[in-house]
Amino acid sequence: MASRPRCSLVLNGKTVRVATGDTPLEAALTAGVAAGHDGIVQDAIPRLPKTSRTRPRLGDGATRQGPAPSPLAALRAAKRAGTVLSVTPLSDAVREVVVTVSRPLDIQPGQAMEVAFSGFPARPLCPTQRLDGATELNELVFHLRRDTHLGSALGEAVGPGHAVRLRGPVGPASYRPGTGRLVLVSAETGFAPIWAIARAARHLEPEREMVLIAGARDAADLYMRPALAWLRGTGVTRITLVAAVNRIGVPDVRPGPIAAHLPPLLTSDCVHAAGAPDVVRAVERLAAEAGASCAAIPFLPQLSRARSLVTPGEPDATHRR
Repeated sequence: MASRPRCSLVLNGKTVRVATGDTPLEAALTAGVAAGHDGIVQDAIPRLPKTSRTRPRLGDGATRQGPAPSPLAALRAAKRAGTVLSVTPLSDAVREVVVTVSRPLDIQPGQAMEVAFSGFPARPLCPTQRLDGATELNELVFHLRRDTHLGSALGEAVGPGHAVRLRGPVGPASYRPGTGRLVLVSAETGFAPIWAIARAARHLEPEREMVLIAGARDAADLYMRPALAWLRGTGVTRITLVAAVNRIGVPDVRPGPIAAHLPPLLTSDCVHAAGAPDVVRAVERLAAEAGASCAAIPFLPQLSRARSLVTPGEPDATHRR
């Protein structure tokens, strides 16, 4: 078969080679660049692996053998049509969106799907479980903040019956059974992939030690309490809730920053961190210092996405109040 003509495309200041007919998002994922799409910031951008593994990245723990699978190949592995089943408030700032798909998907906890709600740009989002765990095989559950372009439309322009297109899965940060303590850290809606990982681990490895830290800027947005109650019921005792602002004075919520509440890490620990980039980076640094492995799922902010990638130290690179 003749190959398609190729051309150059500049994404976030990086020139990449792309076949004609590919979308900018596909080109970005192939090159390991989180590219913008019509100026709209995506809610969840998993860190994608690069094809070259000559140097380990922060949090990798060790250099892996051979090239990583192409993210674009993973995206093309499965396509599904879906329909929004329900939009449910989890807190003032967070909504649970349940999407039914035409056929079940083989997706691992912690991975993402490229999700396109009709009328909105595609974005990678991490499926999870309902907070009570009652999720059907043909359902994908997402946690979305209302202060995003898509989130502000939930319950109005986007409601039950809304069409959805999905491709994937993608992302190297999925849960894998193994030895060593699981240390799970989430910020805001980063709890979505962390809850999927935690629930799978309790079913598959009930004896494996687990530590979970869940945080939010405002204590009122710690919506995950039903899930945490289930984890406690299965024997997880080391669960910490963290918030920078505790207006309602909840006694079991500790003041932030989230990374300050990690236990001393061991080289045998398996750390998963998801949510705001500043939180994920802090956890990665602590894991690297301890020699622990760290799977990172940084979520980009709600404002200027391309700007935050170029200048990560500016306020746009952290969650907005």
